[in-house]
Amino acid sequence: MKQGIHPDYKKVVFKDSSTGFMFLSGSTRTSNETVEWEDGNTYPLITVEVSSDSHPFYTGRQKFADAGGRVDRFRKKYNIK
Repeated sequence: MKQGIHPDYKKVVFKDSSTGFMFLSGSTRTSNETVEWEDGNTYPLITVEVSSDSHPFYTGRQKFADAGGRVDRFRKKYNIK
């Protein structure tokens, strides 16, 4: 790897703004805000709007579209049996 062209990769804490859920991960992003983590160390805090704690796919609140109804309407519209 070429030296001096890659951003600094370090540990940061991400916080979900809607649920307050926080998790520690690695990132190249930085922040002026900091937070003390469970291990006693202080890490930069990055606030995100959606995380696995609030995303409908991971929480099971995702709604699935009725694909069968769309196919039936298409067939009816174009007289396909």
